[in-house]
Amino acid sequence: MTDIFDSWLTELARVRRYSPHTVAAYRRDAAPLRELAAGKPAAQIDAADLRRLLARAHAAGASPRSLARRLSSWRQFFLWLSRHETLDANPTDGLRAPRRGRELPKALAVDQTQALLEQAGRRPAEAGDVDARATASRDLAMAELLYSSGLRLSELVGLDLRYADGGAGGSRGWIHLAEAEVTVVGKGNKRRTVPLGRPAIAALEHWLELRPRWVADPAELAVFVGRRGRRIAPGVVQQRLALLGQTGGLPTRLHPHMLRHSFASHLLQSAQDLRAVQELLGHASLSTTQIYTRLDYQHLAQAYDQAHPRARRRGGN
Repeated sequence: MTDIFDSWLTELARVRRYSPHTVAAYRRDAAPLRELAAGKPAAQIDAADLRRLLARAHAAGASPRSLARRLSSWRQFFLWLSRHETLDANPTDGLRAPRRGRELPKALAVDQTQALLEQAGRRPAEAGDVDARATASRDLAMAELLYSSGLRLSELVGLDLRYADGGAGGSRGWIHLAEAEVTVVGKGNKRRTVPLGRPAIAALEHWLELRPRWVADPAELAVFVGRRGRRIAPGVVQQRLALLGQTGGLPTRLHPHMLRHSFASHLLQSAQDLRAVQELLGHASLSTTQIYTRLDYQHLAQAYDQAHPRARRRGGN
């Protein structure tokens, strides 16, 4: 009965034109089914058999992601098999893989962040021409703002110089340099206003001095633009930050959410005020903030020792 699996994999490769890498992944995922089919026809494999296979893989250390991928492969196999043989039911119906944990980017260490931004702050002065200086200044302002205020990428890209009516309900975000604040409309159309730190204000002011070189249309209100004078695209922000991290010597790829995560983690480590961080991040649920910030145990223990009246041992028994 193992020939049925070869037929399936051959169709994936030749008819559906799946890549060799993808077919190899399906082959690995189907291996437990092949072993099971050595003792009974594949059409007679039932949900209980599959549950035992998943449980065995889980006990062997397979991750939720791996189990979910394996179950997805099995689901496709039995769907294909149902078109070639009579099945009482698809045994994968009703089966669910273990829930995957929420994956979040790692925060930079405080000294890593400071070194990165300090190095980025030197780049405008080192640039060889005005356009290169403007690019470096803009990139620094974006990085400083993401770290200073914990903005999402979409919120950063959507920032305007000031609030303006029109279109789909007006601006989705705008800056107030005089008040050292930035206002954004985030997920769920929830508006929040967050502070701007002094380095972020200085970086923004320097960028805004150079911005008119690229913007010919006075109606363009986007804070961050490309060389053609139009609002910068999210993908460009991601590319520029990745380059910033690479030239800054970071051991991992820098992306906007990493700076937002660093903002949350560093603020919580200093202030230890989960509710305040929740408001600054724009989270609807406090549990989201608890998962997002991920303080390490050492810091939690230190905070406990400093704050709890019975944390420290006293002399005597």
